Amino acid sequence: MLINDASTELNNDDYEKSLLKSRVALEQASDIKNSDLIANSYLIIAANFDELTEPTKALFYYNLGLSYAKKTNNNILKNQFYNNLGNIYCFDKKQYDKGIYYYKKSLIISQKIHDTDQILLTNLNIAWAYFDINKYDDGFSYLEHVNKYQSIHGDESTIVALNMLNGIYYNNKNDNKKASKYFNLAIKEGNAGNEKSDLAYSYLEYSNFLNKIGAYKNAFKNLRLYNKINEELHIEEKLKKANIVGVNLEVDQYKREIDKIESQYRARQFKLIEEQSRNKKIVIVVFLLLISAFIFFYYFIQNLRLKEKNNLNDLQSKIQQNIINASIDGQELERKKIASFLHDNISSLLSSAGIHLKVFTAKSLLQPEEIIKTKTILEEAHNQIRNLSHELMPSLLVRFGLLYGLEDLCEKNSNSNIKIEFNSLVLIKKRYNAEFEMKLYFIVTELLNNIIKHSQATNAKIALEEINNNLLIVVTDNGNGFVNNEFELKEGFGINQIRARINNMKGEFIINSILNTGTTITLKTPILTK
Repeated sequence: MLINDASTELNNDDYEKSLLKSRVALEQASDIKNSDLIANSYLIIAANFDELTEPTKALFYYNLGLSYAKKTNNNILKNQFYNNLGNIYCFDKKQYDKGIYYYKKSLIISQKIHDTDQILLTNLNIAWAYFDINKYDDGFSYLEHVNKYQSIHGDESTIVALNMLNGIYYNNKNDNKKASKYFNLAIKEGNAGNEKSDLAYSYLEYSNFLNKIGAYKNAFKNLRLYNKINEELHIEEKLKKANIVGVNLEVDQYKREIDKIESQYRARQFKLIEEQSRNKKIVIVVFLLLISAFIFFYYFIQNLRLKEKNNLNDLQSKIQQNIINASIDGQELERKKIASFLHDNISSLLSSAGIHLKVFTAKSLLQPEEIIKTKTILEEAHNQIRNLSHELMPSLLVRFGLLYGLEDLCEKNSNSNIKIEFNSLVLIKKRYNAEFEMKLYFIVTELLNNIIKHSQATNAKIALEEINNNLLIVVTDNGNGFVNNEFELKEGFGINQIRARINNMKGEFIINSILNTGTTITLKTPILTK
């Protein structure tokens, strides 16, 4: 039942609930040692990560699930794993040999259980995979099968890709007339249906074909349509991931408090109605007295309602602030984790590989060109990993502290267009709490990015000093400035993030700007030491 519920939640795009239920199902299936149920649990977990565009995680769980599926006689289940593994390796990992291997495994099982729909889809995927690596003759027999049975076993989910692949094949055979015909059919069917990804690829391949035959203007038009749809798909992927940030218990607590207050408010309203009903009966006897009491009571209730409303608004505002803070905390934690992983694991592995390669080449009299190129590639990969790690979490900030990090930030961002000066009344060797330093560093980084992108300033300055156990950071520029209200409307989300972060640190955030003169932003936060 849990597996069925998790599958339903997955189909409804509720990935968080689906993952929670499938993981509970996995625990229970493991307790009773049921390979079929274990494999099904892993299949849903992997499919969730597949939908969330996390191919590495999806691949891990697909492989785990397949090991259990092989212990069963459930060919339909095995087929699902083989097909999904083929998709991951071909379209995400670009490891076509592995992908085609799993597709062919899926094809064998589909033929064994007479699943004609899956046979058609797998033939289509194999043809596509072969075409991606320019093995058109190897893929043509699979494409022929799809052309033959599309009208019987196919549907709108395969027709766009089929026409596109036909266009690619005839383009390779230099049959421009047929190629153009099939590309246009693919685009027409894609615009009429819901296969946005296949439509995007159709625009791209058609653009390549038009470019080949010299129709450059039309090629550029189709390339722009490809980029537009691809960007839409990218945004949809981001929205999917944003929906599974995680269960925020603190926000749930605030929601329960709001529900409690609303319940109390409704109870008081009901009690008030009863009291008013009784008072109306007594009005005849003591009219003047009850009129006075009623007026007093009325103002009392209005005041109570206003207080309740203000409490609700305060709680909702606090929820929003906590959501922003939780999101930023998560981003900073992920930055730190990813930077640490790149530096401590990936970088170390690349260094180790480079050392072994150097030892090998030192012992070998002959150094093939491939070995030399491999050494160069390893060094370049090591440098890129190191640079990315430093961008995510600057080593100067981690090793020497906030002041060194900000000084280096000013130096790196200064150029012929803008000079950024760093001035500190605090000893540059002074260290604070590591999390405190990291938060302030990225806040100042965001402020500098805004100056560089939007202000058109030629000079900027970051000044620091300690006042009464508070750290004061003043960021100024001589740019074009802005009207404060207009800036809040245009840049509200970024400013709200910074303001929420400073408020969470019990600090102050002040913006002063004069149009065509410049801007001064002041941050004041209580100091957190080690």
